[in-house]
Amino acid sequence: MPDPNPVKILIADDHAIVRHCLRQTLCREDGITVVAEAENGRRAFEMAAEHNPDLVLMDVSMPEMNGIEASLKILKTNPGIKIIALSMYSEKQYVLAMMKSGARGYLLKTNLFGDLLAAIRTVMEGNVFLSSEITEHIVNSAINPDENEELLVYYTLTSREREILQLIAEGRTHSEIAQCLFISRKTVDSHRLNIMQKLNLNNVPALTKFAVKHGITSLDA
Repeated sequence: MPDPNPVKILIADDHAIVRHCLRQTLCREDGITVVAEAENGRRAFEMAAEHNPDLVLMDVSMPEMNGIEASLKILKTNPGIKIIALSMYSEKQYVLAMMKSGARGYLLKTNLFGDLLAAIRTVMEGNVFLSSEITEHIVNSAINPDENEELLVYYTLTSREREILQLIAEGRTHSEIAQCLFISRKTVDSHRLNIMQKLNLNNVPALTKFAVKHGITSLDA
């Protein structure tokens, strides 16, 4: 008999084959149902609002809006949703950014299906799940907290400024950014100046380097 209260899951990943494989794997499990899919962070936010999932499997590096920003937006609207980050990257900046954004788990795609069900069960029980490969990064971060100060500066930016920073780093022109976000180019220019002042950076290459360093974009999302 089907579980009357299955865990409702939203899958957010910009690769269709990953979404397909995740759905196929999860649909074979009792007590789990996939309620929606999203190809980027912006759609993940919209789908979360529409379907109210219990848990989101969130790719970290996605175009237009990354998993960091999408997690922040989703949890601001509905703090009861659980988020598990999915990533190809074990570097500290990606892990810390996602955990600070509210994720309760972090899975490496290299061992995604081996850990997936255990991660879902652990997080839904209210605990944190980390792939064994990245636990060392978290320990080192706790030992050397000063290394995280630059990342904290990122969170002094407004939500709109963080969106624009990612799009700038992805090589979008100001006109393209304005069209994507339904704002004027003048507003984009104003936000860019504010971003540079807050981050103490003075050119686009420096902004791009900052974004890549801290997992805001991988440039190959």
